[in-house]
Amino acid sequence: MCGIWAVFGVQVDPSMHHQTVVKITHRGPDAWRTECDNRLKSGCLGFHRLTINDSLCGMQPMRRASNPHHTLLCNGEIYNGQRLRDEFGFEYESKCDVECILHLYEKHGADGTAKYLDGVFAFCLVDTLNRRVILARDPFGVRPLFRITGPGGVLAVCSEAKGLIAMKGEEEWRMDPFLPGYFEEYELNSEGGAALIRKEQFYVIGDKPHYSLAVPEEEITDDMYSNIRTLLTSAVQKRLLSDRRIGCLLSGGLDSSLVAALLVQIAKDTGLKYQVQTFSIGMGDESPDLLAARKVAAHIGSEHHEVIFTEEDVSSALDSVLYHLETSDITTVRASIPMFLLSRYIKENTDSTVIFSGEGADEVAQGYIYFRDAPSAEEAHEESLRLLNELYIYDVLRSDRSTAAHSLEVRVPFLDHQFSSYYLSLPKDLRQPQNGVEKYILRKAFDEADLLPHDILWRHKEAFSDGVASKKKPIFKILQEVVEPLVASEELEEAAERFPHCTPKTKEAFYYRRAFEENFPGQDHWLPYFWMPRWSEADDPSAQFISHYAAE
Repeated sequence: MCGIWAVFGVQVDPSMHHQTVVKITHRGPDAWRTECDNRLKSGCLGFHRLTINDSLCGMQPMRRASNPHHTLLCNGEIYNGQRLRDEFGFEYESKCDVECILHLYEKHGADGTAKYLDGVFAFCLVDTLNRRVILARDPFGVRPLFRITGPGGVLAVCSEAKGLIAMKGEEEWRMDPFLPGYFEEYELNSEGGAALIRKEQFYVIGDKPHYSLAVPEEEITDDMYSNIRTLLTSAVQKRLLSDRRIGCLLSGGLDSSLVAALLVQIAKDTGLKYQVQTFSIGMGDESPDLLAARKVAAHIGSEHHEVIFTEEDVSSALDSVLYHLETSDITTVRASIPMFLLSRYIKENTDSTVIFSGEGADEVAQGYIYFRDAPSAEEAHEESLRLLNELYIYDVLRSDRSTAAHSLEVRVPFLDHQFSSYYLSLPKDLRQPQNGVEKYILRKAFDEADLLPHDILWRHKEAFSDGVASKKKPIFKILQEVVEPLVASEELEEAAERFPHCTPKTKEAFYYRRAFEENFPGQDHWLPYFWMPRWSEADDPSAQFISHYAAE
């Protein structure tokens, strides 16, 4: 996990340095570099590094000694770098996994680079010889990227919007999240400005990946459950690529528990020299998640850490969370509070830097409670695809910003391309909740594996932001109490006039939106709509307002 920043076609005033590239220092506190290449005329590149692999040669902007015309900025991890070297005969000059991007561009050009990558990434590649800039982002948007475009060839990109917002001074300049699964190719003019010449989608969620598969096709059998186990295990194993200590978030729910159990098992089998750390958070003994996570940790043998937080912690962290998130979505904010606090604990009290998480399972495997109300298997499948295509606006955004704020790198095995494409290819009716049980076939696949206690494997679905507290007083009620005195009733009454797009209906929503506008004025188009459960008449996104909610 790093931070990248680049501008083309505009001169950046040195006095603005502290308002631009420095704003993403938290993404890479180990080293930083900013350089302006005379060959680019008005181009400037910046990088903040969090050292994960190859401490000596992994600094960026990266160039190969044998080809100094190509320069790479990349925030990401490429899991098939070794296979690409073997397949194409690449000669690497570093041990850094992202170097393969430079080789792929030299061999296959812009349209043959991103599609070969098995990993998570957002990159900017500059070809000074042919006057080209290539931008690309991984299919699920696990790694973030924002882009500004404007008249005269203005182009600017950054891992987070806070590194660009100070430049957004011209009315005709537009800033947007870069779309996952796409690459764009720009041509640089004589003054360093960039003109878009091609934009293409290189991967459609659900399709079989183009690159050589980690689990060969001949190992995929007719046994659905065996394939699910094999592919998810492979997804965890390939993400062990790290020279830094690895830990895992553990809520005690199915998703994080499976990831943690597989991680610990693989670590033992491969002779990892340290004990995997797991991390849970809750509000005292009433927290269902703490109790469940404690049981999982004892079963799998992890070095377990628990964080107890208070209502005062929620209040004191809220504004920082809103700044780092770069969204005003209600569900995202609620779920980010405990993840932000837990990440802070990890950074301040442990040496784990790479953090595994269970994000993505609910979208891939129809894990949300409201999927029980889907009118048909086809509509449930379409909803799953919609959620996956919008992850970069909601859950993936939350997991990245909450961890990156504290210089941690999150890894999400459930969003592995091969695992997700296989799971989405299974019969639609089998992927629906069975007899009121979400993610039935995922649970069934591990039913006899002894990875988890039986009651954990079949534990009912519980929203993370609710499970860390209690049904009696979930975190959203705490947040509502926190913001109640901070928003005047008159302000809420005038919300539609002030915020015509995604108009906040409650004081809680108003507070989030007001903070967003203060931090990122005029950028409300980043959020198309508030995340809400489908097929539900509830006015609040909390799972507690769905009739099937069964948590205690």
